[in-house]
Amino acid sequence: MRRYVVGNVKELPPGERKLVPVGGKGGIGVFNVKGRYYALKNLCPHKGGPLCQGRLRPHVTSPAVYQLDREGDGEILKCPWHRWEFDMRTGKALYDSHLQAKTYPVTVEEDKIVLHLV
Repeated sequence: MRRYVVGNVKELPPGERKLVPVGGKGGIGVFNVKGRYYALKNLCPHKGGPLCQGRLRPHVTSPAVYQLDREGDGEILKCPWHRWEFDMRTGKALYDSHLQAKTYPVTVEEDKIVLHLV
């Protein structure tokens, strides 16, 4: 497993992302979602779009008519090309169990954000 230091935790505050030029075509996007770090390949498994340039949003569900609930605020990444949505924690597409974005482990070591390439 290779390690890549993304930067200092102060350089990536909650709600921000950083694209790093490692891991092949497109690189890898590292996200800070409420103090938790996630990393995904910047390549949408649907049609190859720049996944990590998409919007972060909650997962909106509807348990009943005229009722909307929000789950996992900011943990859903929406591809900018075709609006496919992926759970940042697992990389799984929300509405197609066959599609999954590549995810990578991220740790914090002495105030440094470290991406682990597997």
